[in-house]
Amino acid sequence: MSLFKSASTVSLLTLASRITGLVRELLMASMFGASALTDAFNVAWRIPNLFRRLFAEGAFSQAFVPVLAASKARDGDEATSALVGRVATVLFWVLALTCLVGVVGAPWLVWAMASGLQQDAHGFDAAVIMSRWMFPYIAFMSLVALAAGVLNTWRRFAVPAATPVLLNLCWIGGAWVGAPWFKAHGIEPIYAVCVGVMLGGMMQLAVQLLALKKLGVLPAIGLGLAHIRAAWVDPGTRRVASLMLPALLGVGVAQLSLIINTQIASHLAPGSVSWITYADRLMEFPTAMLGVALGVVLMPQLAAANAGNHPEQYSSLLDWGLRLVVVMSVPCAAALLVFAQPLVAVLYHYGAFTARDVAQTVAPLMGWGVGLLGVVAIKVLAPGYFATQDIRTPVRIAVVVLVLTQIFNYLLVPYLQHAALTLSIGLGALINALWLLFGLLRRGRYKPTAGWGVFVLQVVAATALLTVFLMWAAHTTDWLALQSRSLQRIGLLAAVLCASAVIYFGALWAAGLKLRHLVRR
Repeated sequence: MSLFKSASTVSLLTLASRITGLVRELLMASMFGASALTDAFNVAWRIPNLFRRLFAEGAFSQAFVPVLAASKARDGDEATSALVGRVATVLFWVLALTCLVGVVGAPWLVWAMASGLQQDAHGFDAAVIMSRWMFPYIAFMSLVALAAGVLNTWRRFAVPAATPVLLNLCWIGGAWVGAPWFKAHGIEPIYAVCVGVMLGGMMQLAVQLLALKKLGVLPAIGLGLAHIRAAWVDPGTRRVASLMLPALLGVGVAQLSLIINTQIASHLAPGSVSWITYADRLMEFPTAMLGVALGVVLMPQLAAANAGNHPEQYSSLLDWGLRLVVVMSVPCAAALLVFAQPLVAVLYHYGAFTARDVAQTVAPLMGWGVGLLGVVAIKVLAPGYFATQDIRTPVRIAVVVLVLTQIFNYLLVPYLQHAALTLSIGLGALINALWLLFGLLRRGRYKPTAGWGVFVLQVVAATALLTVFLMWAAHTTDWLALQSRSLQRIGLLAAVLCASAVIYFGALWAAGLKLRHLVRR
């Protein structure tokens, strides 16, 4: 399978995941709205997600995938399978201990994440209970990350990209079916969503384990002390652990930023955490479909090119990824800036989600639009360092960016309230991406191919034309007034988005950009 086909497969399956994720958020918004209780749920959900990013998509994947790809290239499949088993053994027991500590320490974790929830005692207590229900989710998802790393290294991208749909379906089932049942039995309905989350985590892990078994690389987890000791002293496991230490710092810096922002939001108007969460869901469409998809596909390929000492191939992979980032994320950023209200209105403005909630969600969504290019570009640039097992450089950059982000918060929150929190992260992401890019250029790891100047002008011109059209579409229709005519409003949005694609890609074609050549590169 070609690199573009692999990225397309991941992107399409990620689109399915994001669509079902959007459905789940729409259901949450219409059923529960934005209140102190939904803030409590979102805080409780962010706690296992924080640890999941430490153990799963974050530090562990950054350390594990390059070592795994290098082992496969140098030592062969059998030795690599043995390495997977030893790493899985250590990870399993670390996760078991972490889950135990997390369930016991839930009150302190909730307080550290969002002490402002104590403004409503019921909301704080609910957050503690839901955190305890959902904390074991990190164990399932961290093992899913291990399985995904193996499958991606073996170029089996479809299953890891598809399984997040299972979480969303279980979440939807918990809200749609479980919540009414809980309410009928005198239990807070939103607790049913926690049950859906846990069921979704279990199903994701089960599907990926079946894929590993079919591939013949299902890890055997050691249960005795001798097995654990043997797994820990293995050089490959030690290498992953040594790489995880700086990676944990780097991911921890990003999660610290999330904790600080959630803490600030919890002290603002009730609903602030929820408004940001709803905006995050829309921002995740372009970042996941493009940035995550490219990062997943490029990481093992970059690691293999580095292990095989092919610097030209390594640079070419980065160049290809960055051109796709620019051509796709720049128009998306423009849409979030000038077409945010119609997007939020069509997707969320139902049931308990009021016109005020729409306005309060639009503001942080526009903040994401400012930094979207940086957020997506990091997904391509950071693997350029991780593939060479250089994790310290991105960590140092992340630490400085964290400080800058909080300076932005200090200056902007008094004026923009919760919207400043996403704007600050967006500005920080732009600085982070530029810093990573200059580092790769300075080291000579990345050598841009000819034609970047003309390419950027083509994208900017096409985006300018698209922006004019979206501004016209946003102001010629009263998107809020169409709440009672939901099908008409959805149809109008679909028509605008289709016309936007025609205008943008048509303008690129007219400007002389050969998309087919870009894809084939």
